[in-house]
Amino acid sequence: MATVELINQEKKKVGTIDLRDDIFAVEVNIPLVHQVLKAQLAGRRQGTAKTKTKSEVRGGGRKPFRQKGTGNARQGSTRSPLHPGGGQSFGPLPRSYEQSTPKEMVRGALRSALSDRLKSERMLVVDEFKLAASKTKELNRLLKDKLKVEQVLIVDDANSNLELSGRNIPRVKVLRTEGLNVYDVIRNDWLVLTKRAVQAIENRLAP
Repeated sequence: MATVELINQEKKKVGTIDLRDDIFAVEVNIPLVHQVLKAQLAGRRQGTAKTKTKSEVRGGGRKPFRQKGTGNARQGSTRSPLHPGGGQSFGPLPRSYEQSTPKEMVRGALRSALSDRLKSERMLVVDEFKLAASKTKELNRLLKDKLKVEQVLIVDDANSNLELSGRNIPRVKVLRTEGLNVYDVIRNDWLVLTKRAVQAIENRLAP
């Protein structure tokens, strides 16, 4: 068990907390993280690009010019890709970019990402966030002046005041524990977990 400091939102030590080694202290598997990250980003693509083929564009009912005697190559329709306004040859069609990723691969990549943040000393564990109201200014003060973190991912269970306070702060992302993912952990320099978030993550990622 790795033991780390448990702090309050003012960054004062209030105790310690034990983190499971099989989740927060595993060997970082960079190729696995890369594969899951690519699959996650690919899944966000809409895949709605579309061009019309020569069978879908308007016009073309009449032969553009006579078959012989003009010196031009024979043409049977203005819908041909060779004509302005004609259809597109081999253009994009709607498709899904989603990549199949086994659940255990995703869990393994998430363990690696969490372990990397702990190993690089870029992870804080807070007992809880208590905000009297949804005040962006108050949360911004806590992060900059007290916790001294920037480009940060905050993970907690349902906490409406925290979620509303953090949504308009640049370089701050607030997620619930069930939404924790590899991309957001890697993308942000700091990771801040609450005590109850740690328990939920350990239950979710336990081998």
